[in-house]
Amino acid sequence: MTRGAATRTAVIADDERLLREQLRARLAEVWPELEIVGEAKNGAEAVALVETQRPDLVFLDIRMPGMNGIEAARAIAQLPVDEDDGDASEGSKSWRGCEIVFITAYDQYAVEAFEQGVVDYVLKPAERDRLQVTVDRVRKRLAARADEGPDASGMQSFLQKLAEKMDPGAVPRLRWIQATVGTSIQMIPVEDVLFFISDEKYTRVQTASLEALIRKPIKELVAELDADLFWQIHRSTLVNARAVVGVTRDLRGRQLVSVRGHPEKLEVSRSYAGLFKGM
Repeated sequence: MTRGAATRTAVIADDERLLREQLRARLAEVWPELEIVGEAKNGAEAVALVETQRPDLVFLDIRMPGMNGIEAARAIAQLPVDEDDGDASEGSKSWRGCEIVFITAYDQYAVEAFEQGVVDYVLKPAERDRLQVTVDRVRKRLAARADEGPDASGMQSFLQKLAEKMDPGAVPRLRWIQATVGTSIQMIPVEDVLFFISDEKYTRVQTASLEALIRKPIKELVAELDADLFWQIHRSTLVNARAVVGVTRDLRGRQLVSVRGHPEKLEVSRSYAGLFKGM
């Protein structure tokens, strides 16, 4: 089916079938034009659906078995977006990520999420009037952001803080990186790391004096490192904020980050460009 340019799409993720059906029915009342393109019963299914269906928004139950809603939101925020090459066919649109709406029975977490301004929320069970408020906010954000996409960097930082509030101590901070250097294993203090860059198999750990390899992917490092110290600037790159000495633009308009003690310049993807506004 071909979707019109103005059609908005969504994925619903909740481990309770009746609650998914109720939310779908309420959405049909308050936003009849919204097309539900998939339903998931856990976070892993939600991430897979978002990756394949590329919706405008996703409704995520915070507490689901296996991968919960916060972990799913982290993974969704790291999904690659379309490059703006101007080749989109008529009636289609490039995908710049999606808005997140949490489904929760825990009011204190939901209110904090809204106050941060990066997500909205629906309290269980979904009431028509409150859902209408959420829908109005999301529609305004979707219209306002055009092709820029949501603030991925702000989303990751907020999700880390929300996870800590919901389950303090559940995600210990990494203090040391155990990495391969040549034929030996070294313990590298996290604060000495300038940046992490991943390829399909390994993640490179770069300090001012050495380069090492680990098998831990960026998505796991994002969950374990201090989000205030290590900023994600690309789906494959984390940089130590204290090591950043400048940001420039190349001839193609891409932002490039320079770090203290190393000549390599790190590309900032469009999703994370907001980190360096005004620089």
